Amino acid sequence: MKKWTIIAMAMACIMGAVGCGTRSSTTDKQTIKLAYVNWAEGVAVTHLLSALLEDMGYDVQSTMADVAPIYVSVAEGQQDVMVETWLPVTHAAYYEQYGDQVELIGTWFDAARIGLVVPTYVEIDSLEQLNDTKDQFKQVLTGIDSGAGIMGATEKAIDEYGLDFRLMASSGPAMTAALKGAIDKGEWIAVTGWAPHWKFARYDLKFLDDPKGVYGATEKVQTAARLGFADDYPDAAALIGKMKFDGVQIGSLMDALEAADGDEMAAVRQWIADNQELVQSWMP
Repeated sequence: MKKWTIIAMAMACIMGAVGCGTRSSTTDKQTIKLAYVNWAEGVAVTHLLSALLEDMGYDVQSTMADVAPIYVSVAEGQQDVMVETWLPVTHAAYYEQYGDQVELIGTWFDAARIGLVVPTYVEIDSLEQLNDTKDQFKQVLTGIDSGAGIMGATEKAIDEYGLDFRLMASSGPAMTAALKGAIDKGEWIAVTGWAPHWKFARYDLKFLDDPKGVYGATEKVQTAARLGFADDYPDAAALIGKMKFDGVQIGSLMDALEAADGDEMAAVRQWIADNQELVQSWMP
């Protein structure tokens, strides 16, 4: 059994402490449980979806974890919704294992991509040039959480391109902090990056070309739910199915959350007020 599967099963036991589809202990409201990874777009969409579901009369419980335990928990019905899953490449290994135990109920962004990202002042444009400039990068690629699909893709890229680099695991916030620190000093840095993400609005960045296609092409960011969720909560599933963003819209939502200074729900409420026409088009 793969190491991440063993870890995922253990963590799923913790995440599944509360049963799915429950009613609140203090109210008659039904509770919907959302699971998400600590990635900027997932954090933003989870807060937005929480606000909209609360407006529809639901209690919402949100749990942040790594990708692997989230897949296990949704597949086993211990969590209701996995807010984002990237297909066909980034989460391919997880979906291959658990895809028949979850249902995809919405695609909220259809122009996503992953790869290695560098500041535009870095004087290379392709993964094939990394070894020639490895000293400038200190032979390090700055990654995120080790269970993320982009980390597996980057390990494959290291093999495919014969890169003399070490992939350093961290987290989404740690990766962006390292990126900011390098940019402030004008240093070279390569990070595991993805779009949509607020960093592209804040910094001048570029994806390195990937002529071998290790990172794939355009991906879809979708919402997966436990089997039966759409039957149990048809109006919530309808909302999720209609929720869609273009690059500007998801960028503005992420930027609002990033600048929230600790009051994310207030930022989400303001974003909803500023985007009423879009939000109303999603409502069942």
